Amino acid sequence: MFAAAVVFAAGGARRMGQPKQLVEWHGRPLLEHVIAMVAGWPVDLLVVVLGCAADEILEKVEFGDAVAAVNPEWEEGLASSIRVGIDVVMRERTPESAFMALGDQPEIPADVPPGLLEMMESSGRPAVVPVYRYQRGNPVLVARPLWTRLAGLTGDQGAAGLLKAHPQWVKEVRFDHLPPADIDVLEDLEERDR
Repeated sequence: MFAAAVVFAAGGARRMGQPKQLVEWHGRPLLEHVIAMVAGWPVDLLVVVLGCAADEILEKVEFGDAVAAVNPEWEEGLASSIRVGIDVVMRERTPESAFMALGDQPEIPADVPPGLLEMMESSGRPAVVPVYRYQRGNPVLVARPLWTRLAGLTGDQGAAGLLKAHPQWVKEVRFDHLPPADIDVLEDLEERDR
């Protein structure tokens, strides 16, 4: 199964007080670490959606083979970034599914992405969601038939609300990991470095 990944990194990081995509995480910008992690997943296309401080991020972050897509309407919220990312992925004929990943989650356990792909293939469901010790998390894997639905979202909502409204689309995969942490404030960086 050909898969793509979309990393959402367009937000303004108000709580961080600076572009969190650029804060240092283990010696390099946080977003660069996330891109390298996702590039190691079983994906054929990696799209990174930028918005706030896009020029500075493009200048300071190594994207490798990832495609950078700039969302000029990033202030509208996550749905606008989903539209931009899905638009890029839909232009490619090969991907049958796409991971939806967050640019501030640098520690997705390595067994999660292949586990989600495996479940999508065996279950036939168009959406597969990881459950970390009874809590749904990211990344979410969404098959091509749902991409137009995702592209129709508005405001600051992601895929979670849409999938909750249509439980028949979703298959959960349980993992015995703690939920991956978001890096939202500087204290999160300090906690993760301990």
